[in-house]
Amino acid sequence: MIEEKSAKLWEQSKTRIPGGVNSPVRAFRAVNRIPRFIRRASGSKIYDADGNEYIDYVCSWGPSILGHGVKEIVTAVQESAAEGLTFGAPTERELILAELVHEMMPVIEVMRLVNSGTEAVMSAVRVARGYTGRDLIVKFEGCYHGHSDGMLVKAGSGAITAAVPDSGGVPAGYAKNTLVAAYNSPSSVEELFRQRGDDIAAVIVEPVAANMGVVLPSDGFLPFLRDITSRYGSLLIFDEVITGFRLAQGGACEYFGIEPDLVTLGKIVGGGMPLGAYGGKRDVMKSVSPDGTVYQAGTLAGNPVATAAGIAMLNLIRNRKGLYERLENRGRLLADAFRKACGDKVTVNQIGSLLSVFFTPYPVTDCQSARKSDLKTFSRYFSHMLDHGIYLAPSQFEALFISDAHSDEDLKRTCEVISAFRL
Repeated sequence: MIEEKSAKLWEQSKTRIPGGVNSPVRAFRAVNRIPRFIRRASGSKIYDADGNEYIDYVCSWGPSILGHGVKEIVTAVQESAAEGLTFGAPTERELILAELVHEMMPVIEVMRLVNSGTEAVMSAVRVARGYTGRDLIVKFEGCYHGHSDGMLVKAGSGAITAAVPDSGGVPAGYAKNTLVAAYNSPSSVEELFRQRGDDIAAVIVEPVAANMGVVLPSDGFLPFLRDITSRYGSLLIFDEVITGFRLAQGGACEYFGIEPDLVTLGKIVGGGMPLGAYGGKRDVMKSVSPDGTVYQAGTLAGNPVATAAGIAMLNLIRNRKGLYERLENRGRLLADAFRKACGDKVTVNQIGSLLSVFFTPYPVTDCQSARKSDLKTFSRYFSHMLDHGIYLAPSQFEALFISDAHSDEDLKRTCEVISAFRL
């Protein structure tokens, strides 16, 4: 494929932007390729600066569950923008969106809008500490919860790709308040609670890990987390920035039948516009200022353009019949294609519209087993797919996202390209 314009734009960008990108994984360093500079998107396709067309399985890292350029969402954004971009004051749309979120995710009785998933997590963690009067947070190795200081400890996503699980610039004083357990390991969590249970404010978890590649929770793991946090008076936080409204209308809470104390949302709740949210049980959220002592604010939080997009998105999801069944079927189709093409030399983890292919014959159940995947083979696989018009996340430790816009023809073409890959 021609990549001349993307290459030129990348070189120029590197003079003004670190690495030439505004988020590290976009640099394609893990796969040693030139990042594609995207000009437009429509439905299941994206188009780069050189005019190349790709079937898109990144979907802006999740929010484009209905595809790109959805008419109803674009119209809502245009109409809202014409009325004003930001007011720094309350609007009716904030209430409408909050009511929609509660209707679809009843566990979120009260919520606060922010501008990103990172802000949502940062704020939820602060609420947990303020509500419980405790300082310690338990997270899991390989789970990524945004780039706030306290969460960049044994992080996943791009941090794994770059082999930098911790970040420079994070004071040791922040990191010491974050305890790390192994995903899918109740014993590692029990040990932390045995030693420090009276000081643990919350356990935060991706209910389906999607930043060390897709890793499903083992049977009983999430109920165990609900039980142990309740026993010790700690809160359970579900980070549903990826899984929210993607696994089910009620996210992972509905899918697994678990009621956490707090939930964080991002990406999809704003219909593709910059928006995030955190919320949960009413008594916990009463801690948030001005009702309580936990301070959090933002001029652009709940801005009218993003909330208009979010309302349109959630209404479409709520009213689109058979959405999650179709996404599940498409996920299984692609997962089976990978297994057929690569046999027992790969492990494919799939749930709903999320999947990852790990180039290892062994089960991938946590960060340590994910790290055993053959990254050189992944790089070859990524290049093969890219050169044949299939756009995937340029990291072994990211998810493949499927949208309702992916047609039977798209899936057939993708399966053909998969079958042509040789290990």
